[in-house]
Amino acid sequence: MVKLSSYERCQIGLDFFEFLNETKRTFITDRIQLRDIYNAEFRSRNPGTKDPNFGSVLYALKVCNKIKRRKDNILFTRSVRAQYVDQWRTPRTQQSQPELSRSASIEVLTDFCSAEEATTGVRARRKLASELMSKLKVERYLSKLIADKHGINITSDCPFENGKLVLCVENTYEYTVKLNMENTGTEPVYFTYYTPLHWLQNLTLHDKNRVTRLKPVLLNPGDFYEVEVSFRSSLVGVFPATLAFEFKPNLDPATTGFLILRIIEAHCITSLGMELAPVAPYKPRSLPAWTPEPDCKIVDGLPPEGLSVMQLQNVVQLKQYRIPPYMNQLIKVLKQPLLSNENRKVLESPLTWENYTEKFQLLLYLEELQMEFDIRRYNIPNDDREYAELKRVQSNPRLLDLEVPGVSENRPSVLRGDSLLMYPQGEKKVKYCGYVHSVQLDSVRLGFASELLNRYMTGKDFSFIEGIKFNVEFTINRLTLRLQHRAAELARSYKLGCVLFPSAPPFSCQKPDLPKLKLFDYQLEKNPEQYQAVQHIVAGSSRPAPYLVFGPPGTGKTVTVVEAIKQIEKTQETCHILACAPSNSAADLLCSKICEHVDQYNVYRMYASSRDPKLVPERLKACSNLSGDSYIFPPKEKLMEYKIIVTTLITAGRLVSGAIPSGHFTHVFVDEAGHAVETECLVPLAGLLDAETGQLVLAGDPKQLGPILRSPFALKYRMGASFLERLMTDFPLYQKNEGVYDNCFVTKLLRNYRSHPSILKIPNERFYDGELQACADEYSRNLYYTWEHLPKQGFPVIFHGVAGIDERESSSPSFFNVTEVEVLMDYVRKLLESQGKKGVAKIAPKDIGIIAPYRKQVQKIRKALEKVGKEFKFKDLNELKIGSVEEFQGQERRVILVSTVRSSPRYLDIDKNFNLGFLKNEKRFNVALTRAKALLIVAGNPLVLSADPNWASFIQYCKEEGGYSGFTHAQEEEEEIIARLSALYISIEAEIETTESVVQQILDPEWRSDM
Repeated sequence: MVKLSSYERCQIGLDFFEFLNETKRTFITDRIQLRDIYNAEFRSRNPGTKDPNFGSVLYALKVCNKIKRRKDNILFTRSVRAQYVDQWRTPRTQQSQPELSRSASIEVLTDFCSAEEATTGVRARRKLASELMSKLKVERYLSKLIADKHGINITSDCPFENGKLVLCVENTYEYTVKLNMENTGTEPVYFTYYTPLHWLQNLTLHDKNRVTRLKPVLLNPGDFYEVEVSFRSSLVGVFPATLAFEFKPNLDPATTGFLILRIIEAHCITSLGMELAPVAPYKPRSLPAWTPEPDCKIVDGLPPEGLSVMQLQNVVQLKQYRIPPYMNQLIKVLKQPLLSNENRKVLESPLTWENYTEKFQLLLYLEELQMEFDIRRYNIPNDDREYAELKRVQSNPRLLDLEVPGVSENRPSVLRGDSLLMYPQGEKKVKYCGYVHSVQLDSVRLGFASELLNRYMTGKDFSFIEGIKFNVEFTINRLTLRLQHRAAELARSYKLGCVLFPSAPPFSCQKPDLPKLKLFDYQLEKNPEQYQAVQHIVAGSSRPAPYLVFGPPGTGKTVTVVEAIKQIEKTQETCHILACAPSNSAADLLCSKICEHVDQYNVYRMYASSRDPKLVPERLKACSNLSGDSYIFPPKEKLMEYKIIVTTLITAGRLVSGAIPSGHFTHVFVDEAGHAVETECLVPLAGLLDAETGQLVLAGDPKQLGPILRSPFALKYRMGASFLERLMTDFPLYQKNEGVYDNCFVTKLLRNYRSHPSILKIPNERFYDGELQACADEYSRNLYYTWEHLPKQGFPVIFHGVAGIDERESSSPSFFNVTEVEVLMDYVRKLLESQGKKGVAKIAPKDIGIIAPYRKQVQKIRKALEKVGKEFKFKDLNELKIGSVEEFQGQERRVILVSTVRSSPRYLDIDKNFNLGFLKNEKRFNVALTRAKALLIVAGNPLVLSADPNWASFIQYCKEEGGYSGFTHAQEEEEEIIARLSALYISIEAEIETTESVVQQILDPEWRSDM
């Protein structure tokens, strides 16, 4: 006999319980009686198979928490009994079961069925389901199964469409449907059997004669027979049931019967859910390739004046790096697995010092080509707008306003000094370039050439322009790409090989003495990992190799970096430090913390001229290059006087262009290094860092999200791996040796100061070797420890099972799940209503964050929150942040709610291949679960999520700890259920091929707004 796992033996035990249920013997608790029934009736009832012995099945049930054993009494748990309620009876006719009693015996009920009669049970259902699924997979003949045949028609009060009946059950969450079987043929037919293909809680089936294969009903020509399907639920969600009906022309066992399937799908929905339903059926849009007209004349516009005062001379050339013609041919080659050329060989080769520049420049070109396609989504006309109009600016008649919905969310990103093209509809020979003078909430202020203004001006009045319909073309800002191209070239000329491909020092090399330091932040002295990291950075123990600060969520990597910068500034008189981060917000945080203990005249915060002056923090203006509304770039000699310069990675390119000599900066720090592509991280290094004497420090977490890329080929060839991740993945220097890191090169921070231990547990085990220690302040982390709506008091984590569907609407390919929105809004209401009840702290909207992986789900949640906000007039819900995981990276909230969206296994490959959504993307999973300080609530479909090992472990953890709520499913093989759902309930709609990236279509990420 094949050895079975505990899980498989547990499934057999659950089959046995259902057998007891079918034969009305669930009241029996005596172990000996149960063993005898198992051996005599159940174990060998299928010819050719024999189940394992009763003792091993009983042990498996106990291990899996399906029974409780008290001496010789066996009690199946309440959850098991609830899953196997009698689905063949309506609540009105169902008899009450006898109470469990130790003295209960087999004689208590005299009308139980024999084993032979129980042919409608779980095994028959699974066998039928398995046969149907194998046919569906091979023959794809669902249409044949749902078709009426041999004169038998199955109809209902509500019409079926392609064998499927969709019922929208608003607010009541219950329905009853009568299915009528009519013999319209000329020969009698026997109705022999019917069953759902999988158990569905709260579904009951009833027919007058209780049809089974042993009790069939004869349908003569013209006869009707009725089956009543009743459903009742306390949950919102989508509950599909596939019913199989079996018929035979006669009762001869050798006669082959035939099947007819019907699908009933109940949408239990609130009035809020009705408002969020798809506004129109999803119809994929094509994005036609755009080619500029060869004879098109572009009239240059009016650039903004005074954005910057450039005293820093541009000495080092920044070339254009235009996309070479061979790139289009390369893309054609990459799309064909069997084709090859030299550039493809470079891309497919491992990254080396020899191919470093060439490979990264190819990847940059691929990404730029995809960006050019993706930006066209915002061109006007589009699906939302047929044309654009320009409006006069009263305060400055030479400027015009263009409405651009989404610009405040960087979709698209438009910065001061950027340009776009406009031309009147119907005209193509002349396009007018407009320069961005300022960005408003949902509009941009543009400066055009007088040639455009004069066309629509009468005297001094050009109000006539407001009636003209324009087309708009957006363009990408190539400066960031050009700087990265140059950095990839300069890396070679400045011989940064030992920094980019570090090797271990010879064994004879002595480890440096670590200095004893008195830290500015005395709290760090209590943290041995942070203190040790600062010591090694100050001592330069890794030089010339980079030093890595591996900072898991909430472990204080930024304060560690800042402390190291302060110590170097204090102890090394000749030092010059360049501190960088990918974003302005991260650079501002660095600068603010540095200025707490370093004199401001030693610190210089250098912004790009495109940065909106309103976004510069007041506390940093005095030590920045902002003067009024202009940015000053001092001469090289003045910049070299500062001990510490803080800037973004890209803006550090100004220092390279200004010919700040290599080696001037003794130290280069990059915070949040995992967020940037490698060539972006290269910008402050190539041309500025001396490979032998300089010290590079990278701080970040390779287990969290990296940079957003759009090109599928850039993703495929690892451009999405940051410099930090590449070092930790590819170089033994930065990997554990016998379970520990070499602290001369890398320090892993271990103390988490953010989250409740229950929130931290799964990410800690899955990604950080279980080494993280929960050190958050007890008061703040326990604020929701006793919240009344927790499934289990003391466990501030909830997984709420949701049976929804992932939908799309109109021409937007991004997904949303209305049921999950309804569930999350219920929790938001409960949070805002709590307000200090039962010892729970008051909460403001700004303390709550809602994370969703897809852009459309974010929009649906915002719309729902507007309605909920009307119920709480005293609260400003605009402060409740809703966004993607990327938008929450580096942030934290007291309470985090997560919508996972996915309810269909069909799209899992899309998510996996393009790093979308939560499934198959462990970094997105990790970031989402580690933002919460005191309460984490996740809504999702447990069946689909469990296909991912990370989610499976999280869901199981919530079940074991008592934090599971909402929709549950019967203990069947989940893969079988998923397969049935995907084959039976999902119709494959035709996708239109488009040049727009899948990342853009589904995630619609923010465009870069930092320079």
